[in-house]
Amino acid sequence: MPDSSMRPQKTAMLVAQRIVADIQRGGNTVGDRLPPERAMLEHYQIGRGTLRESLRFLELQGVIALKPGPGGGPVVQQPDATGLATALTLLLQFENAPFRTIAESRAGLEPMMAQLAATRMSGDQLADLAYSVEHMGENLGDEATFLEMNRRFHDTIAHGSGNAMFGYLVESLLGMLDGSAIGFDYPEHRRAAVYEAHSSIYQAIAARDPVTAAAAMHEHIAAYTRYAERKFPELLDTPVSWTARI
Repeated sequence: MPDSSMRPQKTAMLVAQRIVADIQRGGNTVGDRLPPERAMLEHYQIGRGTLRESLRFLELQGVIALKPGPGGGPVVQQPDATGLATALTLLLQFENAPFRTIAESRAGLEPMMAQLAATRMSGDQLADLAYSVEHMGENLGDEATFLEMNRRFHDTIAHGSGNAMFGYLVESLLGMLDGSAIGFDYPEHRRAAVYEAHSSIYQAIAARDPVTAAAAMHEHIAAYTRYAERKFPELLDTPVSWTARI
């Protein structure tokens, strides 16, 4: 016999899917307000509790923001990789998977992204990539800037691959494997090595050379892994934890 306690949750999920479909069908963009609660109740033919559960779920996924007060209500947002990173972190935590898992995933994915980016990256993205390399090189003494430009570099290549899945995956993996948050140290000589690697990868992508770009990225990620294995093996073996996200 089906568990009736699951029915409201299932209904709320189906309604959430219909709301997302209606947002796309209606051409709504970020900042647009959705219809008021009364209109949505009538349109979807559901109870207030189910609608509010649907909207709370969509808020958690970053699809909408619920604005309080008069004239408030659901407002369309642009989802980002935060929800994906959280879901992946929880899945890995329940598998008792170590942070090494994430490093290995990057080693498999990022050379392919660099290869695709060499032929697909737009001029604006290439300029952004150049900025990240130049700004990193000019600020090697500032670890905060180094980490910001490192993330920007890898994000830009992932999105520049022309494959949206890669873009969100790398955003998630970098959010989970930002070494500074679990104790990885980046002394200035190591930052300089990363800067040189980024420069080589950028030059290959700018030259529209996919083979060299992939090889340079492969070596860059391999060097990072060798460094982590040598200096922080115990951290790579630490199980992924939602409360200790990298």
